[in-house]
This record gives sequence, structure tokens and C-alpha cells, in this order.
Amino acid sequence: MNNTETLTSWILACKVEDIPENGGACVLLEGEQVAIYNFKKRGEWYATQNLCPHKQQMALSRGMIGSTGDEPKVACPFHKKTFSLKSGACLSGDDYEIKTYAVKVEDNQVFVAF
Repeated sequence: MNNTETLTSWILACKVEDIPENGGACVLLEGEQVAIYNFKKRGEWYATQNLCPHKQQMALSRGMIGSTGDEPKVACPFHKKTFSLKSGACLSGDDYEIKTYAVKVEDNQVFVAF
């Protein structure tokens, strides 16, 4: 499979009601823990790896989401390292990065692009 096919391969992750408004939840996709966020205040959905690279804890889905200016972010619930939900860049000034995935919602179902 080439990169183009991978980017357009949508996997059913869950139903909309499985993800709390203005919060996140973890799903297992293709053997990977993926954090999905329903950023209701912004009317946007995001998905990232669930692993926080700071202390190697599967916790990002339980983190607080918010914005810095126009940048949506998630803060790890343990040590408060923050990451962009768009790019995955660490916003805390550290040299960490997380994977992000495209998300789409159709017919009350949440799909993630792998």
C-alpha cells in the first residue's frame, strides 16, 4: 500500500456518542491505541496517538483539551506536557512530538485515517 492509499484508508473507530463532548477517549485501531477528541467548542474532531512520549504513558485520551490562540491542544493528565492536536508538536518547549490522524464523522460514526 502506498502513502496515498494509506492516507485515504478510513477505519471505523467508534460512534459519536462514545466520545465525550470537549474530551477524549481511547480506541484500539490496527493494534495501536488512538486517542479521539470531540472538541465540541470548536466544532472539530481530532485523533492522536494515546502514548505521551514524555514518560511513555498511555494517557493522552484522558488529557484536557483547549486552545492557545487558534491552536487546539491536549495536555497530558500526568505532567501537563501539551501537544498540538493539528501537528502533534509539543507546545511545552520540549523536544517531543506525537502522531496525529485525520478524522471524519459520517452518519453518527467516527472514522480515522491510517
